[in-house]
Amino acid sequence: MKREPVINRRQLIRSGAAVVGSGLLGLSQARQRPLSFVLVHGTWHGGWVWRDVAALLREAGHRVLTPTCTGCGEREHLSRADVGLDTHIRDVAEAIRFAELDRFVLVGHSFSGLTITGVADRLRSQVERIVFFDALVPRPGRMSAVVRDSASGEYPDWWRERAARFIDGYRMVFWEDYPIEMLVPPENAALVARLERLITTHPARQWTDELAIDNGGWEGLRPAYVHCVGQRHRPSSDLMVGPARGPGWRFVELDAPRNAMMTHPQEVAELLVELAGTGPGAQASL
Repeated sequence: MKREPVINRRQLIRSGAAVVGSGLLGLSQARQRPLSFVLVHGTWHGGWVWRDVAALLREAGHRVLTPTCTGCGEREHLSRADVGLDTHIRDVAEAIRFAELDRFVLVGHSFSGLTITGVADRLRSQVERIVFFDALVPRPGRMSAVVRDSASGEYPDWWRERAARFIDGYRMVFWEDYPIEMLVPPENAALVARLERLITTHPARQWTDELAIDNGGWEGLRPAYVHCVGQRHRPSSDLMVGPARGPGWRFVELDAPRNAMMTHPQEVAELLVELAGTGPGAQASL
């Protein structure tokens, strides 16, 4: 299988690609008919994190769904000890069903790479392309965010230490384990304040449940990876990227922090439109 080239976002800008650096004109004229996007949030976030990207895409005529998973964001009050990965997969799949989306580009941030892979496995005939946005790519040996020891079956020490601090024994707290630099530059006061207002706890089982797939997961769905190389604090490692640098993938380096959808919404919106129409199996329209 032919290896797709690694594309640096700055190279795309210099190349004058149709949808890069051209604002809403590029977002709307890149395709003849509107696109549909399903944008899935990562840990401790909600659909709100995609607000600015979604607004730009909608203004350009595209359809956008930004579901919030159970126990997160405005649905934090529904958190329970048994809410896990399968709950989140069903949340997104049901949102798609009731929105009556036919074909769509499926995008997942951070550890929702597990969630979108599960959704793609269930709805693969509807997925135009799957995009891992600085997200975990599931594969044999890494089908969960937290991997148990293969011999003992025990969770790693770092996880057990964290679990001792979880609210009610299952609600993960971002601020207990990470600084704001994990998401956005601390000097961006407006974004920091917004994150402080909106970040919620997260159900732990979404990290510990193992993903089970029956139909190939992301394979054959023109997988793409967006690597946020502008992340200064603990950038995503190859443990997250996994096979995404290999054959059959579109790999893009974006010079932005991990929460680039907040810091660089225009660039992210343009990139998603561009990804919808390029790479292996690209189609002229949805």
